[in-house]
Amino acid sequence: MAVRTDLKHLFGDNLVLDNLAHIPTYLLQPLRFIQTYDRANFRQDIMAGLTIAVILLPQAIAFALIAELPPQTGLYAAVVGAVVGALWGSSNQIHTGPTNAMSLLVLSTLSASFVAGSAEFIIAAGMLAVMVGLFQLVMGLARLGVLVNFVSHSVVVGFSTGAAILIAVNQLRRLFGLAFSSHNLLETLFGVTANLFAAHVPTALLGIGAIVLIVTLRRFNPKLPGALISMLVASGIVFVLGLDERGVEVIGRLSISLPPLAKLPLFNLDLIAQLSTGAVAVGAIGLIQTTAITRSIAAQTGQRLNSNQEFVGQGLANLGAGFFSGYPVGGSFSCSVVNFKAGAQTRLSTICSGLIVLIIMFTVAPLAAYLPQTALAGVLMVTAYGMIDVPEIARIWRGARGDAMIMLVTFLGTLFLHIEFAVLFGILLSFALYIIKSSVPRVYAVLPDEEFKHFIQQSADQPSCPQLGIIKISGDLYFGAVSHVEETIRRHLQQHPEQRFLLLRLQGVNQFDFSGIHMLESVRRLCRERGGDLYLTKVQQPVMALMKSTGFYKHLGADHFLGEDDAIDFLFYKIIDPAVCIYECNVRAFRECQNLPKRTYSGDIPLYLEHTPDDVARISARELWEKLRRNGSGQQVIDVREPGEYGEGHIQQAQSLPLLQILSEMPDSAIDQELILVCRSGRRSMRVAQALQAGGYQNIRVLDGGMLAWEAAGLLEAVDI
Repeated sequence: MAVRTDLKHLFGDNLVLDNLAHIPTYLLQPLRFIQTYDRANFRQDIMAGLTIAVILLPQAIAFALIAELPPQTGLYAAVVGAVVGALWGSSNQIHTGPTNAMSLLVLSTLSASFVAGSAEFIIAAGMLAVMVGLFQLVMGLARLGVLVNFVSHSVVVGFSTGAAILIAVNQLRRLFGLAFSSHNLLETLFGVTANLFAAHVPTALLGIGAIVLIVTLRRFNPKLPGALISMLVASGIVFVLGLDERGVEVIGRLSISLPPLAKLPLFNLDLIAQLSTGAVAVGAIGLIQTTAITRSIAAQTGQRLNSNQEFVGQGLANLGAGFFSGYPVGGSFSCSVVNFKAGAQTRLSTICSGLIVLIIMFTVAPLAAYLPQTALAGVLMVTAYGMIDVPEIARIWRGARGDAMIMLVTFLGTLFLHIEFAVLFGILLSFALYIIKSSVPRVYAVLPDEEFKHFIQQSADQPSCPQLGIIKISGDLYFGAVSHVEETIRRHLQQHPEQRFLLLRLQGVNQFDFSGIHMLESVRRLCRERGGDLYLTKVQQPVMALMKSTGFYKHLGADHFLGEDDAIDFLFYKIIDPAVCIYECNVRAFRECQNLPKRTYSGDIPLYLEHTPDDVARISARELWEKLRRNGSGQQVIDVREPGEYGEGHIQQAQSLPLLQILSEMPDSAIDQELILVCRSGRRSMRVAQALQAGGYQNIRVLDGGMLAWEAAGLLEAVDI
């Protein structure tokens, strides 16, 4: 609060301040962690950190080998990434460090412009880490963590599967001690096949032996650090038998120190331009993988995560790794799972793992002089196999076609294209799929179920109400979706030309913009041109707010926004034409239809009238009331509704003469006597008036608005008991 008050004093209370006030909160995360740490968790965190360190050490060396970087580069990245990522991160169990997928991306990005393993290559790896860190940090500080939700999980699955195959194939040369050059997957496979009989036997035996040992240890006891044990055994064999002098390639003596500060060309614009595409791809994959890992673990621990804070932690971890002689890091699935299963309670376990690796580095560094590269290749091949999630691939393949396509495209692109472009293309496909889905919301006609309790989608062969169409919209009404929605509604009205009234159910519409307003105005215009109108129900509050602020609410009319429970009741009794229900309709779609009488009509005047005739005189409810009070016998009032309707309430002086009867038997009155026709809303009266005029009756008037207007005026009615 004090920080926010100081900012207000300097900059004023405005939108910019509101957008920046959260930044100190994200950057002060280590202070909050220290202040709130529970010492009761200390022992569990230390033990979990020690467990991770045993796994992290061989992984850091092996993953650096994937990126064609010196082993110490991977160790520096492991130490700095773990400590910084934990201090500024959000998840209690996530472990940040070198990963196999990120390492392969780094190699793909840098190998196009630099010689692998050269000094320029190593510096470029540090610059790439800094650029990735800036990208992720900006994403977090700008609170754009939600964007990761729009990237399909299929991108990660496709990339991980392709990366696993590339890693395994690329390690075949080291595994068998083969010497040939290649630039892509096919060249590597061809080279291995062509040179397999020239394999260095001791090298191949050590590498295959390392794989067998790791697999055996996992089956015997999964908790044992199989990778570390296999590397130590292989190093011992090389030392004892002197295999390093017989052609077995070893890592060599490591130059180990505290992570040194790298001299990076931070203002080399040409280098920045070269690395920009790769930086976005590496940064995006790092964030997506980290988010997936944190969510999967949080689902078991119940921890409430802050994605933006995690982005800040990942960004600062990459910045630290870049400046301190490392390369890009990200959330490690294997280390994070081990951390969780080892009982880690807080981020202190990850911090401890980085510090323990730093201590071990100085202890075991001399042993690296005998560590055979073929053993590391074996470790990486086992790791690559674990990256292929066959059940998940099968689920995606059996699921939605869009997700399967994204997975397949990303997988093939990873194998045969520049990996960073394959990743970015997969991400773009995810966004494209989201846009397509959101721009084509579900729009379909609904009718009540058999028990009239719920609305269900209307089947193609199910008859519709001839007057009222009910359409449900499930999706957002924004500029990209309104065209599809309007076309679907217009197509429905074309297929049901008799439907004049339309009720839109908008409970599935949460996002709404001005294009949606224009679309509804167009649909309303179309309904009124057909002699009907548009009504809305279940309008969400944000949508209603926009409708009111733009004037659409007032333009449509407050009485056109109906409640869920009384919408059909209102439309049935107040809006639609009961003459059509009684004389023409056999559907009985709604509960209110069930007790209606059924009559057969064969008159010359159509019951369906798009427009009321203008040559029929009208009389208002108040005028008729006054007229009946002054001269009750000077005119004949005829109620043309059904007897049941008449019995529920009618004008006291009115005579019941239903429409069907009056059209077959003209009223027994003089041709010139004034006849006043009454029905519910005026539509049936208009039809009768036309028929009577054709039969010679001239002095005819219709109660304007029918009994609805009579009731609205508060005038008395007679009821049959």
